[in-house]
Amino acid sequence: MAVLVTGASAGFGAAMCRRFVTAGYRVIGAARRAGKLAQLQQELGAAFYPLSMDVTDKASVDAALASLPPQWADIDLLVNNAGLALGLEAADKADYGDWETMIHTNVLGLTYLTRQILPQMVARGSGYIINMGSIAGTYPYPGGNVYGATKAFVRQFSLNLRADLAGTGIRVSNIEPGMCGGTEFSQVRFKGDEARVAALYADVAFLSGEDIANTALWLYQTPPHMNVNSIEIMPVAQSFSALPVRRQTS
Repeated sequence: MAVLVTGASAGFGAAMCRRFVTAGYRVIGAARRAGKLAQLQQELGAAFYPLSMDVTDKASVDAALASLPPQWADIDLLVNNAGLALGLEAADKADYGDWETMIHTNVLGLTYLTRQILPQMVARGSGYIINMGSIAGTYPYPGGNVYGATKAFVRQFSLNLRADLAGTGIRVSNIEPGMCGGTEFSQVRFKGDEARVAALYADVAFLSGEDIANTALWLYQTPPHMNVNSIEIMPVAQSFSALPVRRQTS
């Protein structure tokens, strides 16, 4: 049995690969950047299997899964971690290409890979799917538009999977992090604007990739009769904003 983590080349994905291998599990790390996966394999050794995969490309997903050696082909845990945010502009100013990329990655890629892995879990009568959501799927904020919508989809998809899989022994959880730093998330979102990234995280004790990796491991190690439907995590420094009211001044 193996753990399959997508988006494994950096951030949450790489942290999860390290944490699960350290805990004694065999881990398949899937990502587009083969060089980063090779570095992770050098670090983690024989318990880590690098798998080149682009979740937005069905042919790439199919070829990657078909290439797995028999001893790596049985997936007991799928962590749908691959995802991204692009831009923080208002909807009327956003780049539509960014919207398409987020939908293809966060929604279509996640659902396609899940659909390919689920039959073996159902046939076996066991398995676990952990999806990476976000508090953006619950709490709207300016500029969140399509990113937040994709994470709301992931949240509802996770719950609907639970409904479909009742009686199969398969568990499904959605991890919904708040503000996290030390990953490539904001560099990608702000398209390399390091000053903007630095300003976002200045003087904040934010969540780390290791925090999320520890959460994923805890979920996986809970008893098989127990399902955590969703788990929302924020740094203590982050909280909720009041609903804005725009007042007429004239």
